[in-house]
Amino acid sequence: MAQNAGGILPDREIGDLSASGAIHSPRPFDEDQIQPASLDLRLGAKAYRVRASFLPGAARSVADQLARFSLHEFDLTGGAVLETGCVYIVPLQEALALPGAVRATTNPKSSTGRLDIFTRVLTDHAREFDKVAAGYNGPLYLEISPRTFPILVREGSRLSQIRFRTGAPTLSGAEHESLHAAERLSSDQEADISGGGIAMSIDLRGDDTGLVGYRGKRHTGVVDVDKRGANRVTDFWEPLHRTTTGELVLDPDEFYILVSKEAIHVPPDYAAEMTPFDPLVGEFRVHYAGFFDPGFGHAQAGGAGARAVLEVRSHEVPFILEDGQIVGRLVYERMLTRPDRLYGSDLKSNYQAQGLKLSKHFV
Repeated sequence: MAQNAGGILPDREIGDLSASGAIHSPRPFDEDQIQPASLDLRLGAKAYRVRASFLPGAARSVADQLARFSLHEFDLTGGAVLETGCVYIVPLQEALALPGAVRATTNPKSSTGRLDIFTRVLTDHAREFDKVAAGYNGPLYLEISPRTFPILVREGSRLSQIRFRTGAPTLSGAEHESLHAAERLSSDQEADISGGGIAMSIDLRGDDTGLVGYRGKRHTGVVDVDKRGANRVTDFWEPLHRTTTGELVLDPDEFYILVSKEAIHVPPDYAAEMTPFDPLVGEFRVHYAGFFDPGFGHAQAGGAGARAVLEVRSHEVPFILEDGQIVGRLVYERMLTRPDRLYGSDLKSNYQAQGLKLSKHFV
């Protein structure tokens, strides 16, 4: 493993972790499972419906808590429907025996977030979701809670992803500014840059037709998470158009797909992550799926002009968004080394050079 101040492990280093047994699974990796800066995680063969979400805490394993809180166990090998409003725990195929210097974080995949599927990874003895301690040795579990659409999943479905890192790869405010000056990270001529990253704002002007986003419908059919283009947009989504005031009222408990005003660029030697919630900018959550891979929006990888699609949900009260309002920040981190393949043309990635775009499941 390369030695420097630290960084996000790229694709070949993830492969090395697998070869050394630091990542192990009863089945070989899928051909496209390793991404430029992350690894997709696969559902195992069984699932548990649980009473409520939980963390095991320092003294317990996830299995200990499942024995207390599980309502029933069911099989995923032939596929099963997960209902909205319910909480499920699924043991993942991948387990870890990490080196002492390597830690990890997890996040929903882009398509998972765009379906409003709330997912979080748990480890044994965890006191936080989506964080894997350095040197962790044990199984991984995925909490799944569909919020808007019922979903069909099966053994091997990939809803979440994991990023491995060493050292302190996150850029400071000054380093963000320096990288932006050199690589143009945002199309905003006056980008708002701080130690918290580069500000992203909302586009409520829309395209030539005035389309600014979509709101998820209720009481829909089932979405099969493994089938592309199998559902009609109009059966699941209500289109939203530009208003005369340039505002959008977010209703509590409704789910919206919107898009950033800025085009984003993640250079090949860096990865980025969107902060999911900032109480300083309003009572709403933006972007469940926060990982941006090296090469996203990179012109040489076919991504010039790529914007961030935002999964937005208000909290307890209605909230008014205005065109150009800051809704989150993109935080950049150094890669340990440049990945062998970049997001985009190298991988036929689903969301390169995107504007406002629903998940791959809809046509």
